[in-house]
Amino acid sequence: MQQRHPVTIVDVAQRAHVSAGTVSNALTGKRPVSAATRERVLRAIEELGYQPNLLARSLVNRSSNTLGVVAYGLEYYGPSRTLVGIEQQAAELGYSLLLDLLHRPDRQDVDAVLDELTARRVDGIIWAVHEVGDNHAWINEQRLLTLPPMVFLTMERRPGAAIVSTDNRAGAALATQHLIDVGRRAIGVISGPPSWWEVRERIAGWRTALDAAGLEASPALVAEANWTAAAGEAALQALLARRPDVDAIFACNDQMALGALHYCHGSQRRVPEDISIVGFDNTPESAFFWPALTTVRQHLAELGRVAVDELHGQIERRVQGKEMVAPTTRALQPELIVRESSGRRMRHAA
Repeated sequence: MQQRHPVTIVDVAQRAHVSAGTVSNALTGKRPVSAATRERVLRAIEELGYQPNLLARSLVNRSSNTLGVVAYGLEYYGPSRTLVGIEQQAAELGYSLLLDLLHRPDRQDVDAVLDELTARRVDGIIWAVHEVGDNHAWINEQRLLTLPPMVFLTMERRPGAAIVSTDNRAGAALATQHLIDVGRRAIGVISGPPSWWEVRERIAGWRTALDAAGLEASPALVAEANWTAAAGEAALQALLARRPDVDAIFACNDQMALGALHYCHGSQRRVPEDISIVGFDNTPESAFFWPALTTVRQHLAELGRVAVDELHGQIERRVQGKEMVAPTTRALQPELIVRESSGRRMRHAA
């Protein structure tokens, strides 16, 4: 039995009645081809079962068509949803992903992680690790010049770094202003760990809204927790023990808001009649809390897609030898999702 030889780009060219170079251009986009020619090439590829040699193409283009993603906290809703957006947009643009998961956000061997990704010839890197303590202290303009193009997620602005994040401060201000609008005057906050940059931004947004309304925003109204429902429950219990006048809570994530709701049910406090509660994230379960949770929606998948687009633009400019543009910081605006846990807007006499 005669063995069939592998289909080559020459076979495709002959079937489509074009040159091998035209087939290559149709596949890589290096030079334009007409829509009709591209359609003939794609039809020939399908008919013949041709599989392009991606490794050979990457050697010619000096590109691996791979993005490195360094991530932490995929057990949390936010990071996992962001990774979905990264994967979707990377696939849309023809990239595969090389994922490196950190078990701790303050992992110190950053050099080893970056060296490994560079050795694997990734075209660019998305650093999806939350800013916690000084774990981003290694980032500076000189260091970034020695690395593949990079985009960072959710961190404080730094010279030379391209950053995409949610406007956490604006989201917290939205939540707090809503509680003010429904008539609450003693508004506490259940925060995550204060070493997290996102937490500091959310507390700043809470404080800004209260200050603007002439309401108290003292440390006595802040209860620290660790993102979990159990910690949220304990935080609200401790806060009410020292400030029984609190009539509203902004929780810095939905899980801690769930814990706060649980404590209210167990202590015979009615939500929202006695105390209003607002969360942050808009997890899928938040609509099914009892009562349904008012929360701040982050556009998490969009965050990942925007990061890939930003990185792709950097990569393309470098490949084409164009002058690199100054890195930018993009902050996606969150939105308030109003449900039953916060109550209705109240009208006050002047």
